[in-house]
Amino acid sequence: MMIYLKKANKTPETETATAQQVVTEMLAQIRTRGDDAVRQYARDLDGWSGDFILTPEQIRRQTAEVPAAVRADIDFAIKQVHDFAMAQRESLREFSVELHPGVTAGQRVIPVNVVGCYAPAGRYAHIASAYMGVATAKAAGVKTVVACSSPFRGQGMHPHVLYAFQAAGADVIMTLGGVQAIASMAYGLFTGKPADVVVGPGNKFVAEAKRALFGQVGIDVFAGPSEVAVIADDSADPRIVASDLVGQAEHGHESPAWLFTTSRQLAERVIALVPELIADLPPTARDAAAAAWRDYGEVILCDSREEVVEVSDRYASEHLEVHADDLDWWLARLTCYGSLFLGEETTVAFGDKTSGPNHVLPTKGAARYSGGLSVHKFMKTLTWQKMTREAAQQIGQVTARISRLEGMEAHARTADDRLAKYFPAERFETGVPVEV
Repeated sequence: MMIYLKKANKTPETETATAQQVVTEMLAQIRTRGDDAVRQYARDLDGWSGDFILTPEQIRRQTAEVPAAVRADIDFAIKQVHDFAMAQRESLREFSVELHPGVTAGQRVIPVNVVGCYAPAGRYAHIASAYMGVATAKAAGVKTVVACSSPFRGQGMHPHVLYAFQAAGADVIMTLGGVQAIASMAYGLFTGKPADVVVGPGNKFVAEAKRALFGQVGIDVFAGPSEVAVIADDSADPRIVASDLVGQAEHGHESPAWLFTTSRQLAERVIALVPELIADLPPTARDAAAAAWRDYGEVILCDSREEVVEVSDRYASEHLEVHADDLDWWLARLTCYGSLFLGEETTVAFGDKTSGPNHVLPTKGAARYSGGLSVHKFMKTLTWQKMTREAAQQIGQVTARISRLEGMEAHARTADDRLAKYFPAERFETGVPVEV
């Protein structure tokens, strides 16, 4: 039976009602007034009245002072993300198969045409978010990638974020943030290219804008605050476990950090260590991590590793680390997580920034039914079919009979007409029309 050694005071739900009200009004204004509304929101919310679309010369000038070492690090991370996305792309295949004599069906795998990629710029410059979306979309073969990030601290786009967008292959880069950026990409404002899919993390207003626009455009995930869970047994290092919990809690005041363990001794040591590690952080990170751990942190003691799996799958955390013996056992049994980090040697921060798999992942339990952003999000699996006239003989009869059982007479007659044309000397049993 599981025991809470530390239980959260709050749930990870954000103030969705407030966000919905604000976003609904903003989207209505942008739909009605278009570019003018976006410009007003940019001035009022971000203090920005400069150009939105950056020219090649502006990009060159704004990234000129990015140090060579920073460029090298960003380039390395982009290659990791791009190479993993290419491997995902190659796992998809086109095929054709003869399902019945003369009936051939198949699938094509093709990219969407336009993608909008967002990278936030609030307290931090979200460099990794810039290349996670763009590099993955480009690996999918997307023709046009529009990238947006808000002005950083009242100035233009942060040069490191801008360099990451450019190096990852963005075709259009706009200094534009928040709801107005999501709406502009979705509606094709300023570019004339409405996005087919919009991706990227952001605050609750950005998340709500994506949710509201879903259906008109595809999105990556319904995002909430970042989450981390660590599974640990008595072989784990409490200092490393505590460090990894704190490492994700600094994302924000509402970011849950959970420990699922079979070791009371380890659990109690981690509970003691976490406040010490938080206290040693710089002020902004300390404030966020302290609130997150106080209000959303949980430590659950389980009787067995099977119970740990049950608890972990119920939480369905965005990031899930395993610090335990027999990693293959855990890999084979865990089923609900955004991304899995096996062993002490890997950590969420590696995946957030550099290792390769995408860091845009499902939160708030969505990992029960969804994975994170991948090259597949930008691909369409389209089916096709063709058949011979001989094949249409049996297919047509069955189609007509089922259609009439459903009361869909016009459907049935499309089959009747072909049977009459292709086999004029034959009579077929095609069912009896029903009254509906």
